[in-house]
Amino acid sequence: MKFYKSVRPAAAAVALIAPGIPKNLDVSSSPSIQSIAKTIAAGAMAYYPGDATHFVDLPDPYYWWETGALFGAMVDYSHYTGDHSYDPTIATAILAQAGPSFDYMLPKHYGDEGNDDQAFWGFAVMAAAESNFPQPNTTMPSWLDMSENIWNSLASRWDMSACNGGMLWQIFASNPNGLTYKNSVSNGGFFQLSARLARATGNSTYADWATKVWDWSKGVGLLDGDYNVYDGTNINDNCTTINHQTFSYSQGIYLYGAAVMANSSRTADDQLSWTKHTEGLLKASGSFFTPYPNATDIMYEHACELGGTCNTDMRSFKGYLSRFMSRSARLVPSIAQDVNTILSMSARGAGFACTGGASGTTCGQKWYMGGFDGTVGLGEEMCALETIHGLLAKDATPPFKGDDIQTIRSFSS
Repeated sequence: MKFYKSVRPAAAAVALIAPGIPKNLDVSSSPSIQSIAKTIAAGAMAYYPGDATHFVDLPDPYYWWETGALFGAMVDYSHYTGDHSYDPTIATAILAQAGPSFDYMLPKHYGDEGNDDQAFWGFAVMAAAESNFPQPNTTMPSWLDMSENIWNSLASRWDMSACNGGMLWQIFASNPNGLTYKNSVSNGGFFQLSARLARATGNSTYADWATKVWDWSKGVGLLDGDYNVYDGTNINDNCTTINHQTFSYSQGIYLYGAAVMANSSRTADDQLSWTKHTEGLLKASGSFFTPYPNATDIMYEHACELGGTCNTDMRSFKGYLSRFMSRSARLVPSIAQDVNTILSMSARGAGFACTGGASGTTCGQKWYMGGFDGTVGLGEEMCALETIHGLLAKDATPPFKGDDIQTIRSFSS
């Protein structure tokens, strides 16, 4: 592993870009996208009570996992836009949650942390490794080392007691219902992290595990023949009954894992197979678009959004689909045009939805309404941010791998 000071690009150009008005978004203009993303990033970070020197949990009603999701989004924001003004706060937050074994098993959350929660922090840490995000604390491991620690922790809980394998939703006995449920987000999170570590390190053990989790997911029925990703299954009947509810983030998690496998496959046959899986997952994600005939290719959470029943967690889900769609398109050229087209439409819709509040830039939930719908929260800000700044992913440096992943110890040279 290499040790460097900072190799971060200068942020001066972005600093000169004024925050933009979201409804004026021009999806064909990088400066426009940067300026709108800057506005919405500020809106999202306004929910975070910590700063560059102190980590503070998000207030109720936001759970710990969504803090990890927020900083995963902000790592991408820094990488895609070149605006590094939040970098010290991002690094402080992510490092503060590493735990005594540097695997994001945090004593404060013993009893409520699930496998899916740990996976979401893993996404943030892995993104930091893949983008050579600054890691200034010399007393702690590198981002990549901590990503491997997270993976080892998850792998240790692969459960062979029922259903021929799989990851349970929960870890601790204080969450008994989740100790009988094998859900797609936990298993998909483990699949994706396995794929990303395989690409980053070249270690075939990770690739073997990614294939193992994929095959298990298909075999048990969490993935159907049309690449729909279902919510989960219960060990009480040996996983013979599937909960067919679908959520956008589950689809996105498996999508990006497959895309990473396609990008890093060592044989032509494997690349062809994983590319087919990626294309199938993208096609199946079409169910999360176009809720009304007059709203072409606008993303929505079909399980709850139209009826107004989304809980706090669900209100952030489609942002993760956007995150992983834009990342997938960067690695698999065959889906790039389709992803750019549909995310551009959703980004425009999000821009018009971010017209609320005293500032006129607060984001709403329903992007197909042509304006602000009055539903506000961190989830709404994150969804808009990830969809809009994701339009810059196609021109950003792709995720680093191998010796190009550097251990960076400072924010400036």
